[in-house]
Amino acid sequence: MPRVTVPAGKDPLVYVWTELAPPLTAAAGGFSSAVYEKSTLSLREFEAARTTMARINQCALCLDWRTARDVPGRSADPGAIPESFYDEVGTQRNWEHLSVREQLAAEFAERYATDHLGMDECFWERLHQRFTDDELVDLALCVGSWLALGRFNQVFDIDGACRAAAAPH
Repeated sequence: MPRVTVPAGKDPLVYVWTELAPPLTAAAGGFSSAVYEKSTLSLREFEAARTTMARINQCALCLDWRTARDVPGRSADPGAIPESFYDEVGTQRNWEHLSVREQLAAEFAERYATDHLGMDECFWERLHQRFTDDELVDLALCVGSWLALGRFNQVFDIDGACRAAAAPH
């Protein structure tokens, strides 16, 4: 039995996100857009956390996505992140090509999704050595959106049906 009824010829992802429960899906879409457009994390920190969450959520769309955004003072060139980054991030915690902040962003995403109560004082001390409180709230809101919306797509089995073009690899 389908999880929701999608009319013939309609893309399931687009249909669910634009035609069902529009007051809530529009607000959720706005939150998602804000995460991509307003986060002040560097692109690599952002992508380390996002890719880790995509692996945890097993979201086909997110695993294939490559974020390109322009944050003041930060590179917007998606080619600045090698494909090996995406192959490795989220699979091994201390990958040598990640900065300490990138490693912490990935670890934060992993713990947020799988062991949020296990974020002990030692972990928070490591986070506070590298991130401001503002950046930590930014990171948590990004990770929270990916956890919630990625799982939403999984629950409705619409993550693999997306026709949106990802950034070229």
